[in-house]
Amino acid sequence: MFKFHQVKHIFEILDKMRCLRKRSTVSFLGILVILLLFMNLYIEDSYVLEGDKQLIRESSTHQPNPERYVHTFKDLSNFSGAINVTYRYLAGMPLQRKRFLTIGLSSVKRKKGNYLLETIKSIFEQSSYEELKEISVVVHLADFNSSWREVMVQDITQKFAHHIIAGRLMVIHAPEEYYPILNGLKRNYNDPEDRVRFRSKQNVDYAFLINFCANISDYYVMLEDDVRCSKNFLTAIKKVITSLEGTYWVTLEFSKLGYIGKLYHSHDLPRLAHFLLMFYQEMPCDWLLSHFRGLLAQKNVIRFKPSLFQHMGYYSSYKGTENKLKDDDFEEELFDIPDNPPASLYTNMSVFENYDASKAYSSVDEYFWGKSPSTGDVFVIIFENPIIIKKIKVNTGTEDRQNDILHHGALDVGGNIIPFKQNRQCSTYIRLGEFKNGNFEISDVNQKIPFDVHCMRIHVTKTQKEWLIIRSISIWTS
Repeated sequence: MFKFHQVKHIFEILDKMRCLRKRSTVSFLGILVILLLFMNLYIEDSYVLEGDKQLIRESSTHQPNPERYVHTFKDLSNFSGAINVTYRYLAGMPLQRKRFLTIGLSSVKRKKGNYLLETIKSIFEQSSYEELKEISVVVHLADFNSSWREVMVQDITQKFAHHIIAGRLMVIHAPEEYYPILNGLKRNYNDPEDRVRFRSKQNVDYAFLINFCANISDYYVMLEDDVRCSKNFLTAIKKVITSLEGTYWVTLEFSKLGYIGKLYHSHDLPRLAHFLLMFYQEMPCDWLLSHFRGLLAQKNVIRFKPSLFQHMGYYSSYKGTENKLKDDDFEEELFDIPDNPPASLYTNMSVFENYDASKAYSSVDEYFWGKSPSTGDVFVIIFENPIIIKKIKVNTGTEDRQNDILHHGALDVGGNIIPFKQNRQCSTYIRLGEFKNGNFEISDVNQKIPFDVHCMRIHVTKTQKEWLIIRSISIWTS
């Protein structure tokens, strides 16, 4: 059975191994984790975290055997089992019904300011009654100061009693006895010892929180304890998930700051919890999250705009230092979120590098980029199922490439789907209008056409020497 003192043995061995190797441009941590995941990424065995108070803190008194090290390293490769921690329930009880989204918060006592209550309030106030039925909020009070925890629990239960009774809010604590060594850790990046301890404990705080949340819902979003939410953020998240149906992803980002607004499948949470725990002393949490995403084969960041979560704290939880970071892509009122139903896209334009057609249709901060289009070129969207459209909006060009717009073009919608070569195609189209200054927008489409829409087509009506960027295609359905 794997124990924490074995983790300590492993890290000591790895330190010695690094001293024997020449420096390389490849990160040692990267090599270690790649070997780890690819050796046994999907193995399910009996790996659990032992709650042995003495072994967590004891140092090794003998030199490890290399053969034993290899065996232990293999045991370490299972990321699928739950970590065995006995949590303390400070408010609320485990939910009986699995929900759509769990929102996880970890909080410690700050030297200046306290934003946790405002964060919880924002989550609930920015959600509709129907949305509240589909979310659960788990707060991990991770500070070892029991007096502070008692005060916070009292405040939370007084202000949010009805949410606790409704099963939407739980407050938990992972006891100190389950934590690994937090003193005398490696000072990577030449960080001060107290900062290393702070960020290392923070990694463990989140590991225990994530581990607890693994089976509560279908998805999990990570927040900090000093965050403000957009109105109806859950609806926006659900629409994004629907638009990515059939697409592989590990992490979706709804804020560009730190580890705020990072969304995961719940089935990945045990793996993520183990990952944070294994490398808790190596680097800050947001860096580890980036490594986790890459190691599970999501090469590129998938971030959505506008951001749904905003950092509102003025003082950091580390030493009470000032932290004025703000997400300038945040919008608090999101009244006009497009539906963008599932569809396939293709174009006969010459595509530049990997700026393919699908990137214009998603909410990701990316775009389609084609080389100089000619008269008759098309960009076609074929919907999986016929839809009733209320509104369409298409934007071309970007701020830094303002001339790469569609100078002359039109937008058509079609019905009567037929097979066409390797794709499907609509046999009839109706023109809805022309592009003006590179943009197109029309409302009440369902009142202008007599049929459900199977296809939508952007049609180039005049050759242009400039390249074409289609920045976004937004569709609202009835």
